[in-house]
Amino acid sequence: MKIKAAVLNEMGVQPPYATSKPLSIEEVELDPPGHGEVLVKIAAAGLCHSDLSVINGDRPRPTPMVLGHEAAGVVEELGSGVNDLEKGDHEIMVFVPSCGHCLPCAEGRPALCEPGAVANTAGTLLSGARRLHRDGNDVHHHLGVSAFAEYATVSRRSLVKIERELPFDEAALFGCAVLTGVGAVINTARIPAGASVAVIGLGGVGLSSLIGAVAAGARRIVAVDLSDEKLGLARQLGATDTVNAASQDVLSDIREATKGGVEFAFEMAGSVRAMELAYKITRRGGTTVTAGLPPPDAALPLPLVNLVAEERTLKGSYIGTCVPTRDVPRLIELYRRGRLPGGRLKRGRLSLDDINIGFDRLAEGKAVRQVVVF
Repeated sequence: MKIKAAVLNEMGVQPPYATSKPLSIEEVELDPPGHGEVLVKIAAAGLCHSDLSVINGDRPRPTPMVLGHEAAGVVEELGSGVNDLEKGDHEIMVFVPSCGHCLPCAEGRPALCEPGAVANTAGTLLSGARRLHRDGNDVHHHLGVSAFAEYATVSRRSLVKIERELPFDEAALFGCAVLTGVGAVINTARIPAGASVAVIGLGGVGLSSLIGAVAAGARRIVAVDLSDEKLGLARQLGATDTVNAASQDVLSDIREATKGGVEFAFEMAGSVRAMELAYKITRRGGTTVTAGLPPPDAALPLPLVNLVAEERTLKGSYIGTCVPTRDVPRLIELYRRGRLPGGRLKRGRLSLDDINIGFDRLAEGKAVRQVVVF
């Protein structure tokens, strides 16, 4: 079938993207689902820094590629072997398909699925196939999803069924921002009630970490960002302290306010500078968690003696260390009860034709979560 999609033909195109248009809105061919695959009509797709990092070249991927990995939609057609879904089911897409058989999957860590990682790096579906084509040539998939399009053919292993009552533009955020941010707090760090927390970087994932810390009962939550507007939103969402990262005294201010540092610091900006700050504001015996994705060549200099002498813990978190089929329904239920106000992360609805403008806003730090609505 022919569909309209946002195709990235070349990485590293310079902003403003409204002028340079790195994402070209084109007609491409989409194959029907193969064995173990599903055709989904996309209803909503969020703009995420993981998409932006492919556009600007920080996260190299093969091109041409249809971007978009945080999405929700409706099952349109089932491939052979898919017998647990029906046409019309509502689905959230998860950006690491899990094979269910490799060692990480067997250990209950599907976010680290080895075949899923190989497929995502190669720009294919979990099966190794490419279902997108243009002028007789293959077009790559982004993280097994490619949701900046009217339809997507994806692995069944990339989908989590949800109830139909949840609005699509809010449901989409559970596929990345909420899953990653809240999961980093409750799964990776496992913060106890009454803990002190800092979140550095208040994009969609960072603010999700903040509301996750609120839901978990943190007694003190320090929000750090360069944007006063985002700091204001953080206060509305439950931050007890806010600090502008542009301040020359940001480190001493946080240490003084928290009497030596926080028990848990979360780096969600994807930069070495932010990670260094997160580590330095973590108190003795504390835990520093990062879910930011810096360029592959970024390196972090650490005083290694502190890891031992201060019994520090430094952890990475990918997709919030989540088991999507377990955690997505749990997080949605918390959302329904008002414990996770994920809907407040939305900052604008876009048409597919305006997607480059949306990425300008994201690159400039002016948006938390914008959603393309079909």
